[in-house]
Amino acid sequence: MEYALEVKNINKKYDKFELKNVSFKLPKGMIMGFIGENGAGKTTTIKIILDIIKNYTGSIKIFNKDITNIENIKEDIGVVLDDMFFPEILTANDINNIMISVYKNWDSNMFNNYLKEFNLPNNKQIKTLSKGMRKKLEIIVALSHHPKLLILDEPTSGLDPVARSEIIDIFQNIIADEECSILLSTHITKDLENIADYITFINNGEIILSDTKDEILDNYAIAKCNKEEFNNINKKDYIKYKKNKYNYEVLIKNIKEFKNKYKINVIDKITLDDLMVLMIKGEE
Repeated sequence: MEYALEVKNINKKYDKFELKNVSFKLPKGMIMGFIGENGAGKTTTIKIILDIIKNYTGSIKIFNKDITNIENIKEDIGVVLDDMFFPEILTANDINNIMISVYKNWDSNMFNNYLKEFNLPNNKQIKTLSKGMRKKLEIIVALSHHPKLLILDEPTSGLDPVARSEIIDIFQNIIADEECSILLSTHITKDLENIADYITFINNGEIILSDTKDEILDNYAIAKCNKEEFNNINKKDYIKYKKNKYNYEVLIKNIKEFKNKYKINVIDKITLDDLMVLMIKGEE
């Protein structure tokens, strides 16, 4: 299998936070959702991948090339960061003129077509645009030099549902030829259930789950039971649980085995939101 991105045993220590042996692989032509609560380490990991943050241990390869030579591959990487911004006095036309000299593959026709598609003005200064319009502009810039890898940190933050849907459709379209790959960090997990091929879940600086989306949604579930039923479940047969006012919600992994072993009537399919909440807040 070919990989667009390989992250291996990344460690980075701060005074009050630490990345610990962060590892995952993004296959070529796939979308990976990178999830976790605020402060879990998503942005730090992404900035290490982009060689913005230094002095870490571990290794990172993009297109099988070490990122110590990132200058040689930056042409093929499109980036949207949550704290990224252009000077507010620029217009979209100004950005187009600048990017022509930055990227060999800059496509002015694509850029201008996206502006029209998203109803973005080409002659208004960025400072006059709403947060959502600015975010769209950042995404358009990232797409308009035909990158082979998109690294996106909260790219749909601040967008209304219609605009989010438009952006998600674009992401799906650009990987249709299986040449482009996307690492998509977001707290809007519903978007990932529609488009992601893989999910990587980071919590408190550690990867606690990295698998295909289908494997996760098909194999994890929530068993809902009363106190007596819960007390009869062996601890090795569940991952986490949450005690509610009237019942217990129990996170399980192998649905078929669990059903064969326990006679619990309500076993619900899981969402990524459910998974995050129970993995982070649930008790063991």
